[in-house]
Amino acid sequence: MDTSLTQRWPLFVGLGAISFGLGIMAWVDALAVSLASTILFGVLLFVAGTVQLVHAFVVRDWSGRLMSIAGGALYILAGTMMMEEPSTGSMVITLFISACLVVSGIARIIMAFQQRGLQGWWFILLGGLISLLVGVCLYVTLPWSGLWLIGTFIAVELIAAGIGWVQFGFALRQANYIPPAN
Repeated sequence: MDTSLTQRWPLFVGLGAISFGLGIMAWVDALAVSLASTILFGVLLFVAGTVQLVHAFVVRDWSGRLMSIAGGALYILAGTMMMEEPSTGSMVITLFISACLVVSGIARIIMAFQQRGLQGWWFILLGGLISLLVGVCLYVTLPWSGLWLIGTFIAVELIAAGIGWVQFGFALRQANYIPPAN
């Protein structure tokens, strides 16, 4: 193990503590985080659309120019709408996530039944049922689920990352520890 890395274990613990703390803050106000994330996503779409439009007008002899202009315009439109109405944008994103969960859940359920001869096939079935249930619950609870889902996902990610970094830092500290000679 690189000794310079093991000596910097407190930096990893600090990173983890900050990530964990930010995750808790995001969880406490998941609504604000959801709306802020949706606005940021809208800004990114707007910028990407603008760049795509500029590119389409610079590359005039390209056969895909018209589709690129249409795509750029749609990005700008979607980005503008998400910035102006972040709660609606958040609900659209939640609806998309819900649909993905339902589809992937059904696919895993089908796959599980096709593989029922294998030991542990029911784990795939259970995972599929959970995805299906979560997707349906998100859909049924719209519009409210759209207001907290994205913020909650960000909070969970920050908390999980924080725990991971703290654990890694303490593991580095343990690797750096040299017991006293008898």
